Amino acid sequence: MGILSGNPKDEPLHYGEVFAMFTHLSVNNGMISGYQTMINHAGDGDLKKLMEEAIKSLQAENQQLEELLKSNGVGLPPAPPARPNANLEDIPVGARSTDPEISAAISADTAAGLVACSQAIGQAVREDVAMMYGQFHMNKAQFGAKMLKLNKEKGWLIPPPLHYPKGTES
Repeated sequence: MGILSGNPKDEPLHYGEVFAMFTHLSVNNGMISGYQTMINHAGDGDLKKLMEEAIKSLQAENQQLEELLKSNGVGLPPAPPARPNANLEDIPVGARSTDPEISAAISADTAAGLVACSQAIGQAVREDVAMMYGQFHMNKAQFGAKMLKLNKEKGWLIPPPLHYPKGTES
């Protein structure tokens, strides 16, 4: 039996897996803090619910990432403290982020997360790491679909120019 056969949890992580998980955890920590701040700026209730869902999902990912990194002797990146709640009306109008801006940022983060998860799956040697990132990817894809639906329903989606083949314009 070789070093990379048997129970994946008994196999060593390679540097790429460690880097992907450490970076993922660090980025999630920043997004959680940022989303907690953005909730204070959001006025739309549906957007706030999705932001809370995103935070819970990121925290759940972090729990898995921390457990795996710790069990392999890897130190964890620092996490900023939780952000306090604030009243939207206490934030000056010119200093507020708008709901469409917040939604676009979260949508972009979700798209980037899909790419990062795909890359981590592709470079993984341990099956448990690949499966974990497959789960993260599926969750992000489902969340991204919810964000797309919200953006369309609220009129916040700004599509690129639409392409119609010649002679089919309506």
